[in-house]
Amino acid sequence: MSIPALVEIAHSLKQEAWSERNKAAFDTLLGSSGGRYPRQSLKALTVRAPEISGDSGVPFAAYIHPQNPASGPYSGLSFVLFPAPERPCLIGMVVGTQGLAPDEAILGRPGHARKTQAICSWLNQKYGRGSFVAWAKQDPTRTDLTLPDNVAKQWPEYKSVFDRYGKEIYALYCPTDDRTGTEAALTAFLDLLFEERGYQPIAGAQASYQTIRAEWFDNLMPSVENSQVADLLATRRYVIIQGPPGTGKTMMATEILHTAYGGRGRTIQFHPNTTYENFIGGLAPLSTTSDLGFRFTPVPGFLMEIAAQALQSPASNYLLHIDEINRADLSKILGEAIFLLEPAALDRKIQLPYDFGEPFHRTFFMPSNLHILGTMNSADRSIAIVDVAVRRRFAFVSLWPRMSVVEQFGCATMQKAFRDLISIFVEHAADDAFPLVPGHSYFLEPDEDRAKRSLRVNLSPLLEEYLAQGYVGGFAEPIRGYLQEMRSL
Repeated sequence: MSIPALVEIAHSLKQEAWSERNKAAFDTLLGSSGGRYPRQSLKALTVRAPEISGDSGVPFAAYIHPQNPASGPYSGLSFVLFPAPERPCLIGMVVGTQGLAPDEAILGRPGHARKTQAICSWLNQKYGRGSFVAWAKQDPTRTDLTLPDNVAKQWPEYKSVFDRYGKEIYALYCPTDDRTGTEAALTAFLDLLFEERGYQPIAGAQASYQTIRAEWFDNLMPSVENSQVADLLATRRYVIIQGPPGTGKTMMATEILHTAYGGRGRTIQFHPNTTYENFIGGLAPLSTTSDLGFRFTPVPGFLMEIAAQALQSPASNYLLHIDEINRADLSKILGEAIFLLEPAALDRKIQLPYDFGEPFHRTFFMPSNLHILGTMNSADRSIAIVDVAVRRRFAFVSLWPRMSVVEQFGCATMQKAFRDLISIFVEHAADDAFPLVPGHSYFLEPDEDRAKRSLRVNLSPLLEEYLAQGYVGGFAEPIRGYLQEMRSL
């Protein structure tokens, strides 16, 4: 009854015996009948819940590091309930007003912030039902930054809490009438708190722990299905799939071309030498019987060719798949044709420098039944789409590694290698390095012997290149340790 007891406290509008009830609920959490965490976790956490009185300031109940004194300000990572008059308790993750120690290593690790953000995103999606119910700070260590005004205004009932602890709160959940949401928030935050201190729920609570963790973990690397991208193309017309190497971006685009579009369209690949003339159209030499032996004539590019095909069959949609779209200077390649890439604007036209013949002659436009799907490797830092004007014309979809695929096709060695590498990136990668996590295609070998060789000759060179280029400089040692393990297989 440990978590339900906390839910009851959180939703009690009259907070009699505040200290006694919170201490009793904390005690039932740890190893008792119906508890959730092992008794030895008392080494890592203790509860502080001062009695509520008229002059107590902002009341709270906090799970804090036992190194803190029995009273007065505390430091480090904590889980806190903030009661409010005639409202459920605000639930939060908080840094003590005395600073980060002894939890600076936890709070400063990118993975902790990433997890709290994923939990809050999950709570908003599953329990918000169109409302904003959870928020997380980008960096928990930034106690110089207060809760943003636009966030605080969402919950004016807790103004006194925000005024006092707005700098220290780095994740919160504002309960609604739905107690299942409160239970989910309490459980997810507490599981994370105990996990960061080195303790997992007891065996009887493992199923619940794994289920909840899997739900919010999906917000770290959400899965995307072909149908979702196809639906987005139908409404936005211009889409880019981005993601790390090995996540199946090209495969997804190819499958969409052949299924959702019935093969109507084509695939091209960009590279640094792709030009405006290749893509839109331009002059090209044509053999003749004249003294020069050739003359220049207007020749349509890839886009103009498929646009002409789409015009001939207005009842069917066509797709141009551009692989490696970020390996060329897209702004330069598009030129004035960027004006045409507006999903809602169907009457835009540009004038061409030459007459390209039927059907466009000197006036080019994008048929409404022509869609563009680009694929972009987020690990390729040599060339990237940075032009804001280009970026806003495409809808971006992120494709992440998927454990379900590895579980289906990979052997035990591959599954462990995948989990270990994902864990390293989740815990240690900064935001700019996180999208570099290698995709599931590196881990799909079903044979144990071939799997070990594949990890050494396919995955290891990629990680070594990351190290050489400085892409994973912030967590190079865990990557080097992982590589040593791969070489020992």
